[in-house]
Amino acid sequence: MSHSAAGLGKPGSGKRRIRDLLTQSDNRVCADCGAPDPKWASANIGVFICLKCCGVHRSLGTHISKVLSVTLDEWSDDEVDSMIEIGGNASANSIYEAFIPEGSSKPGPDASHDQRMRFIRSKYEHQEFLKPSLRITSVKASSTKNSAYLSSTVSKKIIDSFRTNTSSQQPQLEGMVEFIGLLKVTIKKGTNLAVRDMMSSDPYVVLTLGQQTAQSTVVKSNLNPVWNEELMLSVPHNYGSMKLQVFDYDTFSADDIMGEAEIDIQPLITSAMAFGDPEMFGDMQIGKWLKSHDNALIEDSIINIADGKVKQEVQIKLQNVESGELELELEWLPLDQ
Repeated sequence: MSHSAAGLGKPGSGKRRIRDLLTQSDNRVCADCGAPDPKWASANIGVFICLKCCGVHRSLGTHISKVLSVTLDEWSDDEVDSMIEIGGNASANSIYEAFIPEGSSKPGPDASHDQRMRFIRSKYEHQEFLKPSLRITSVKASSTKNSAYLSSTVSKKIIDSFRTNTSSQQPQLEGMVEFIGLLKVTIKKGTNLAVRDMMSSDPYVVLTLGQQTAQSTVVKSNLNPVWNEELMLSVPHNYGSMKLQVFDYDTFSADDIMGEAEIDIQPLITSAMAFGDPEMFGDMQIGKWLKSHDNALIEDSIINIADGKVKQEVQIKLQNVESGELELELEWLPLDQ
């Protein structure tokens, strides 16, 4: 029995699989503007989007973006398979946003309709941010027969080509941004976080690297939260520090800041690149980020090869706040992995 026949054909099972995919950390924010809690998806592109971006996607036509509600619409087996095969927002964005011109930025959650329209059309319709060798120029000219799946075919071809040819990528184009790898960040736990409500707080963590953000779940009424949650960020060629912020979630007012810190990811990346394929080595220390008065480290942060992976344990004291510490783990994932 095929995979589809075994599971996706059951009533409601496709929606459950889509909702499961939506729980991935990268899918908890809109792929195009970063707004939290997206409830719509482009089934053929393979991204989750917010209501405001949904309107722009609909205006592109189904030959580019077929928009479906995660909760209200019926999903076909092919649509569910397409979303799952592409893998979600981080995977799709690592392709569709591979080359964003310097000085340009993604629209934020409060962006105007015109800002969203310009960015989304450039990203998907005109394919301006793709690696040039992967751009497909026949989208507009293609027959609209099976048009609902045209973009999913484009996405999968682009992603397959990207994954199998990273070792022979063209040099970086002048004035463009290229991603060199992925950073997996496991938010482990917080300790003695600041009180922002009557007696406690509802903390969550936001990571920012370049134009990207990733957000953890909210832990209710807890000053010593345990997340053990993985967040994923693409690392641009000219990367800087990763910014970490902790907020207190509020239902009826703006979320309060509970501290922040800058994480220097250069020691991890340079150590990983110096050793190459970590699976060729046994468990060993390969680098260190030293504690100093210029950073938020509680102690020296050790970079290790462990089980064929390059990882770094980080313990930080949150800055610009009365109290709070955070423990996290970084892992470097090269694009050819």
